[in-house]
Amino acid sequence: MARSVLTVRDLEAIPANGEVIVPTGTIVTPLARDEAALRGITIRFEQAKTDETGGAQGAASKKIAIGADHGGFDLKEELRNYLREWGYSVLDLGTSSRDAVDYPDFAEAVANAVASGDAWRGVVIDTAGIGSSIAANKVPGARAALCYDRASARNSREHNDANVLSLGARAIPPEVAREILAVWLETPFAGGRHQRRVDKIIAIEKRHRSS
Repeated sequence: MARSVLTVRDLEAIPANGEVIVPTGTIVTPLARDEAALRGITIRFEQAKTDETGGAQGAASKKIAIGADHGGFDLKEELRNYLREWGYSVLDLGTSSRDAVDYPDFAEAVANAVASGDAWRGVVIDTAGIGSSIAANKVPGARAALCYDRASARNSREHNDANVLSLGARAIPPEVAREILAVWLETPFAGGRHQRRVDKIIAIEKRHRSS
């Protein structure tokens, strides 16, 4: 199910210096953000509900590991903020600046966090997204998918049960990356005939791990 979207039209009825409350995970368009800032409108996200044991439900109980090299640093910072707005817990594994670094280091760190269970899912970013995807897929238990639009994001989850998303910071605009991330996080694995194929991928991994 796609996430809700808050557009500039939705703010027309909100008075200046007013407040609008939207569900956790709502995508706020850039124009809506600009309009809200111009008119002093506060956009608040609903707090995640808790279960009877006091644990968080939904996104708030899910940690997303994110990492990027220098080419993906700016997009990482932007997407990290969106993840927090959507209610996710974020494990930022670097890099922390635009200084040149090597993408395999960060792709491996994110993939390790996912494979070990320290994170629910992971996001890796470099200039094109290709190298980080290759590196992340060398970690047993990681299934990294390079996605470039909503359709590829949905397919990677429904058919492949991808647990790491790879993005190319210079291959797609930031707003497209945000939409891809939202769809990827929201789409469940379809199972069924796809489970058999994912099981075969896992079997290949196990055979080569033991050889």
